[in-house]
Amino acid sequence: MAIADGKPNISAQQVKELRDRTGVGFAACREALVEAGGDIERAIDLLRKKGQATAAKKAQRATSEGLVSCYIHAGGKIGVLIEVNCESDFVARTDDFQRLCHDVAMHIAALDPRFLRREEVTQETLDREREIYKEQAKATGKPEAVIEKIVSGKMEKFYEENCLYEQHFIKDEGLTVKELIDHTIAKIGENIAVRRFSRFKVGEMDGAQRAAGAAEAEAPGAVPSA
Repeated sequence: MAIADGKPNISAQQVKELRDRTGVGFAACREALVEAGGDIERAIDLLRKKGQATAAKKAQRATSEGLVSCYIHAGGKIGVLIEVNCESDFVARTDDFQRLCHDVAMHIAALDPRFLRREEVTQETLDREREIYKEQAKATGKPEAVIEKIVSGKMEKFYEENCLYEQHFIKDEGLTVKELIDHTIAKIGENIAVRRFSRFKVGEMDGAQRAAGAAEAEAPGAVPSA
């Protein structure tokens, strides 16, 4: 690689490749490549770290604007409704923000997360999962200290598989959904947060629908469905 004034000579093709892989702007990509000595993978890591740092700084800022977006999977059998918040109506109307809403909704359609963040997993669910993992680990005959490490590792895997923010993004498994959001925060300069989502699949009922159906079936004088 050519060196000029002590800095690597970064080509337009390298910058384009990094932009295609990260969605970050031209100037930030070029700066990351210079810092990484032209190494694409290292530049990606640098951009991720900067995105996370920017997101952390903006995390406490209020998000009272945003969009309700939807995604319907091909064939019309699965659909997702999602609310994503930002700080201003201007940002909510940008292509970058709308693309993020679409991508996260598409991800939810594919991977069906049960929770938004790990903090929202109910204690009942955590206790049940931990007990299952503990019994599985005990069956191996390993010492108690090892069993606890096994259980802790399985709980982290549970979060990764079931919490939206910790799942690996369907279009780039090198990124978590949280890192995808952090990248967009760094790019547009506003705090962004997924507030809520619902996933619908033909023939499937969620917990609320099942409860309503059971109550109706048990009501006095209820007529059984054919």
